[in-house]
Amino acid sequence: MKREDALINWLQIQVVADARPTDQSAHSTAAFFHQLLQEDHLCRELGYKKEGGWYVLFGLSDSGPWESRYPAEMVESLLMAIESEPRFNQ
Repeated sequence: MKREDALINWLQIQVVADARPTDQSAHSTAAFFHQLLQEDHLCRELGYKKEGGWYVLFGLSDSGPWESRYPAEMVESLLMAIESEPRFNQ
């Protein structure tokens, strides 16, 4: 998987996991992408913050610190889809 795809997948599911602390599936999936980023792309100290209408994803790699920005609407789309599905909210 390309680094950029893995980063956005991790960010989207991590936002879901943070919003839904009892959702073990979200936490497991976030852990999977986190491990993939560490092992395949040598990304460490991953984190994110929300700034206005953007999510800022940051971390370290062998080439040093980096940041990427993603529109909040895109990042939160997975959370909104999950929360709008009744079978996931029982």
